[in-house]
Amino acid sequence: QVQLVESGGGLVQPGGSLGLSCAASGSIFRLNTMGWHRQTPGKERELVASITSGGTTTYADSVKGRFTISRDNAKNTVYLQINSLKPEDTAVYYCNAASLTTFPYRSKNSWGQGTQVTVSS
Repeated sequence: QVQLVESGGGLVQPGGSLGLSCAASGSIFRLNTMGWHRQTPGKERELVASITSGGTTTYADSVKGRFTISRDNAKNTVYLQINSLKPEDTAVYYCNAASLTTFPYRSKNSWGQGTQVTVSS
């Protein structure tokens, strides 16, 4: 099993900043692409940003220039720095990781439990 634990959500004023982190643990042989998604009630979960094991990043158009994803491979942790927050960024943010487990070396797609980010004055 692979577990993802997120932290760092909360209430922030418009224009503010917030940092999220997600630590992976368990039967991990290799962590591949990790990412952050978000979801609001009644809407599909959407990809916000992703980062490969080699550090290549991808962002949704709506967050480019404001969100920065990074990872520490030694700590099996992915981060999301969110700047210039807008009310429309309000959502539950979920961490996601593609991994290869230890023997029998199975591919696994894991999700964290989600952390609430609320942008409001």
